[in-house]
Amino acid sequence: MNHILPSKHLRLFLIIFLLPFTGMFSGCLHPVPGLQHDKPALIQSEIKTLKKKKDNILEAYNNFLLSSIAMSQGQFEKARKYLSNAIENDRKSPYLHRKMATLLLMLKDYKNALAHALICIDFNPEDIRNRMLLADIYTRMDNDNSAIKQYYKILSLEPENQRVILLLTTLLIRKNDFTKALDYLERLKELNPNLIIAHYYHGRVNLEIGHYKKAEGSFLKALELNKKLEPALFDLGSLYQKTDRHADAVDIYEKLLGFYSENIAARERLVNLYFKLGLKEKAEDHMNEIKKQTKPGEPMRQSIGLIYLRQGKLHESIQELNMIVSAWPDDHKSRYYLAIAYEESDDIENAIEHFKMVEPMSKYFCDAQIHIAYLLDKQNKSDEAIANLKKAITIKRDKIQLYLMLSSIYETKKQYKNAIEVIRNGLKQDDKDIDLIFRLGVLLDKSGDRASCIEQMKIILEIKPDHADSLNYIGYSYAEQGMKLDEALGMIQKAMKLKPNSGYIIDSLGWVYFQKGMYNKAIQHLEKAVKLTPNDPMINEHLGDANFKMKKYKDALEYYKKSLSLKHPDQNKLNKKITEVKRLLKEKAE
Repeated sequence: MNHILPSKHLRLFLIIFLLPFTGMFSGCLHPVPGLQHDKPALIQSEIKTLKKKKDNILEAYNNFLLSSIAMSQGQFEKARKYLSNAIENDRKSPYLHRKMATLLLMLKDYKNALAHALICIDFNPEDIRNRMLLADIYTRMDNDNSAIKQYYKILSLEPENQRVILLLTTLLIRKNDFTKALDYLERLKELNPNLIIAHYYHGRVNLEIGHYKKAEGSFLKALELNKKLEPALFDLGSLYQKTDRHADAVDIYEKLLGFYSENIAARERLVNLYFKLGLKEKAEDHMNEIKKQTKPGEPMRQSIGLIYLRQGKLHESIQELNMIVSAWPDDHKSRYYLAIAYEESDDIENAIEHFKMVEPMSKYFCDAQIHIAYLLDKQNKSDEAIANLKKAITIKRDKIQLYLMLSSIYETKKQYKNAIEVIRNGLKQDDKDIDLIFRLGVLLDKSGDRASCIEQMKIILEIKPDHADSLNYIGYSYAEQGMKLDEALGMIQKAMKLKPNSGYIIDSLGWVYFQKGMYNKAIQHLEKAVKLTPNDPMINEHLGDANFKMKKYKDALEYYKKSLSLKHPDQNKLNKKITEVKRLLKEKAE
């Protein structure tokens, strides 16, 4: 291929013209030291060196021109080659290194782009363009921490750089460092009170952390500056839904659709809201509008399938979602919810088939595996469920829910040793996971090691002192053994403040009073526990025991019989209690 090269005269002009300006590529040329007329050999050497430098600069310039032409023609690999040659001839040009880093960034060769960007920083640490480029490369490499450090450095040089503050805020939000993100957004709003995106991000962060009033104010300010700002309208609708302001949410989504009639997500939310408000006709109007805007089998019809699923219209849901996965086999969300629809309609075989087609790359993979295990176990195929979960764990070792499900199946089979081993393997992935530690404690208790169980519950309280279930478990364990009753009472009362409507915690409180001999108070709490959790055999037995102590034998018999019908785990013990109560009632009648 013929290259475009300067003419002979142009070359001569460039040599003469570029001589004073060679700093563009390699810094200023220094005067030849000790140049003397009486040393011709030295003069010749210096001239030769100077000529070589000029030739290198010219070669660098030629290759830079050729790379620019190649880039303008979209020939990026060729541009890369010419830029490499240019740098080879002028290694000290920060300009060329920055051009190369930018090109490599475009080519997604982040490792080499980073190397060139770091060279630029070495040449001039305070050049903001170089640090912006470096931060951009780090971001593309998912190295947010390093990118954030670069933005901090830039802000130390230019504290009011709004673009950098915005980019920094974006990364802080991505890292869930919401406090710092809000601080920078406040600074951004001070610098530019009419910067719409600053108000929107401020609302978005506050929405994320549950500061709904502040979020609402920020969204409204963003909409005051731009009434058609689609994300602000959508998120404001979300806020109103979260705070049960359904009528306000409807108004916002209707307004959004007035500007953007093809926003399917907003229309889908409106359908659900209208159904919730009992406005069936309006809901169906919007469903029909979604159908008009889409064709059967298109991914956008997924919303229709999900709406039907929520409404319990399983046949219609299956029909819509089936058409989508037939046309788009890799749409794992549609396939997952299709499997759910089959499961809800008791078509277990089809449900399992579609759950199995959700691939490991999908965010629905782990949930699909849990559903498969549940359905297999339901069919008395627990060994197959166990094998399936073990395989899933080898693929997704860090997914705690898989360990919990596998241990649960072992627990159902009363294979506590295996269940404990699974949980301990899970704790190797995350030894601070409270769900795993709690399950380990429960399993140790069921295997007869109550002391180790309590030890695990105490570990949880070190991590999270207000963990109501651990407080309750320790308190109830003490109460069952008739020991440390005052300590047990304090722990259970604390748990009750955290979960005031838990039938199990109220049962524990009643049982502490029972063990303390305060039977009237025990009955008072146990009756409340039975109302909240009527189908628990142990709570019914406890209420029977408290009534027995108060010689209310008819009430005791009623609760014992109820406990027996709920499949109390120790039927023999309960039958003995029933026999004793009947004997006492007979004696009393005589």
